Amino acid sequence: MSETRELTMDDYLAMLRRRLKVILIPALVAPLSGFLISYALPARYTSTATVLVVGQKVPSDYVTPVVTSDFAQRVQTLSQQILSPSKLKAMMLTLETSDPAKFKAADRGKTISQIESNMQVSPVITSMSQAATSSPSAKTRKPNASNEPVPGFNVAYYDSDPVRSQKICNALTQLMVDENLRSRSDVATSTTEFLNRQLADAKQTVDDQDAKLAAFKKQYMGQLPTDADNNVRMLTSLNTQLDATTQTLNRAQQDKAYTESMLAQQTAAWRSSLSSTNPATLEQEITQLQGQLLQLQARYTDDHPDVIKTKADIAKVEKKLKEVNAEAAAAGSSDSTEKASGSEPPEIRQLRLQIHQYQAVIEQSTNDQKKLQAAINRYEGYSAMSPGIEEQYKQLTLGNDNAQAFYKELLAKRSSADLGASMENQQEGEQMYIAATAPLSDSPSFPMRPLLAAGGMGVGLGFGALIALILELSDKSIRTEKDASVIMDLPLLISVPWLGDDEDDANANGRRRFWGRGDSAPPKEHEHVAV
Repeated sequence: MSETRELTMDDYLAMLRRRLKVILIPALVAPLSGFLISYALPARYTSTATVLVVGQKVPSDYVTPVVTSDFAQRVQTLSQQILSPSKLKAMMLTLETSDPAKFKAADRGKTISQIESNMQVSPVITSMSQAATSSPSAKTRKPNASNEPVPGFNVAYYDSDPVRSQKICNALTQLMVDENLRSRSDVATSTTEFLNRQLADAKQTVDDQDAKLAAFKKQYMGQLPTDADNNVRMLTSLNTQLDATTQTLNRAQQDKAYTESMLAQQTAAWRSSLSSTNPATLEQEITQLQGQLLQLQARYTDDHPDVIKTKADIAKVEKKLKEVNAEAAAAGSSDSTEKASGSEPPEIRQLRLQIHQYQAVIEQSTNDQKKLQAAINRYEGYSAMSPGIEEQYKQLTLGNDNAQAFYKELLAKRSSADLGASMENQQEGEQMYIAATAPLSDSPSFPMRPLLAAGGMGVGLGFGALIALILELSDKSIRTEKDASVIMDLPLLISVPWLGDDEDDANANGRRRFWGRGDSAPPKEHEHVAV
């Protein structure tokens, strides 16, 4: 094939005619080989069961589901859980008991290893679920148990024996359904237990905060920020009471002083009236008059009027003294004195009673004044609360409020969890059921002989085309006038056709066969004479 000129469609058709046998032989041999090889490969039978999922019967607005994780993630978790050695061993024991001919205890470990590698779980995709998944709102909406577009999943298992494949697939499917029911119940129970523990801890925290706050209030009673308005009102009331008490005290003191002055005047008048009948008073008066007489006699004569008057007064008082002494001798001077002193006038006794009452009022007002002043000082101290106490009170109050809010939130969650657990126990939540059990396979899923044959044909065609291409690239023959002109770089004067003796180059109709003349003498197609 010339590599120095541009090839045309006729050139490509000529190549195809020359190399058609090289291409067709591998294309026919390879499918037959693939079909025969398929009989040498071990057969594999696949059984598939379908599990559908039904959402919870109670609307999620009323009862929040206990399991809200992604559906695909939950299915993946279930498939991993049932593949645990303990569960597979229990399943194999059941199968060995039911069908000892197909399942033997000696092959248990090998079968368990095959189950772990040969089991497949795939989601069931419907046209409606695809539409829901491809919608713009579904891309922005968070998936959960209520809006999951996948209605179920398929459980597939392949084995060399179709009966074993069917039974193991059905057993695995039933195990997944049972495990889902058990896991949902366990999640509901564990959620409730966890919330109960958290609720007990929160209740203890609330009690501790209440105790701390109560002790702080008791220690700093009246000094808390909540007592500020009450302290102001109490100070106003106490100051008013103190002013009233002070006024009462002043008025009582003034009334007492006035009453005492009145008592002193009336007592002096009363005592002066009693002095004329008292011997001691008379003697004292005589002594005073005698002293006055001596002073007058020293200055005046006995004829002076003052001296005469004084002597007359002395005589009068002495006479009266004698009379009093005479009466005292008869009745007893002590009794008369006591009688005279005990018979005070009613006015004096009334004044003494008033003075006593005023004194009691003064004492009471003084005590009240002291108490009110002490209370005022205490509330003034409350009003001047230190910033440290206020900060401690704020922290304790904030901690108590947070503990109360957290406790209420846990109560609401525990109530919701109780409803969810009750819904799961009554099987009103999301449920899985086997929609289609695995049928008994009558044809192997591997190897697929038509596919192997078709694949062999494709490989043969490719291999034959590669060989033909290699042969064409390595062929340097001159086949056409154009090849000769290009290779020799000389003008072509004349071209003589091949006049061979091979009559088989043409068919009965005088036309050349599709793949042309044999390749025994390809350079002799034309003879070229160049100048």
